[in-house]
Amino acid sequence: MLLLDALDAYLVQLAADGRSPLTIAQARRHVRLLASFLGPVELTDLRYEDLARFLASDVVRKRSDGRARKASSANSLRSSLRAFLAYAHGAGLAPTNAARLVRRARCGPSRPRALSDGEVAKLLAALALARTDAEQRDAAMFMTMLRTGIRVGSAIGLDVGDVDLDACELRLRRLKNGGEDVIYLADDTVALLRAWIGGRRTGPLFRARHGGRLCARMVGRRLERVAVEAKIERQVHPHMLRHTFGMGVYARTGDVLVTARALCHRSVASTAVYARPNAAQVRAAVSG
Repeated sequence: MLLLDALDAYLVQLAADGRSPLTIAQARRHVRLLASFLGPVELTDLRYEDLARFLASDVVRKRSDGRARKASSANSLRSSLRAFLAYAHGAGLAPTNAARLVRRARCGPSRPRALSDGEVAKLLAALALARTDAEQRDAAMFMTMLRTGIRVGSAIGLDVGDVDLDACELRLRRLKNGGEDVIYLADDTVALLRAWIGGRRTGPLFRARHGGRLCARMVGRRLERVAVEAKIERQVHPHMLRHTFGMGVYARTGDVLVTARALCHRSVASTAVYARPNAAQVRAAVSG
């Protein structure tokens, strides 16, 4: 069986296991990258030396612009291939597991890329100037993302019916790893959403011009445009709004469990990167 034929079977298995669309898409992308590097190859002919050659190549070590790829990104690819080739061996599609010697690189968690207080103020000032329908949608959407920390995939998956403004709650039906959750809305976010929704009862909460859903790429472009108008002197992407929210919750509470709940993390280990004391706290601790 060819590598890509095995990939088709693997993707079906991931769907059967209830894995999220993002996980399935990542597995497809990573295995196709390996197949493109190796060319047509039978699983029975795939050796661990072939895999090592791929993982040591510039395809993995460098980005498309020639800069070094982050260790965390390469680790994600390693994990995808380990899972795929373990499945191929376990399903009897390959006589051995070619990824049996692959290990993840050791690297510390990257620090969340949050906006500074000054940058948040500039962003909010720019959003307050919204006049057109698209600009008002963007203001409601980015404010919601900034004040709740929801991912862009969750934001574009929201329907009007997922919002309970009386209870100040938002039901998320599209989480990173599947499932549902409820998050809580601050008063300023409720007011903005109430004005944006108006009399609507159905349809996407943050609808596109044609009435359907926005795509994540469009959301990223719209945020970049607002950041430029706000004179924020670095590139801003949607996930930075989530990082800003998470850092803010931890700074206010000092509680990892509360921060994990606010971010809808299933594991507190995912929240540990937000639990970073600032310089003043460290200085006070060592001076005491």
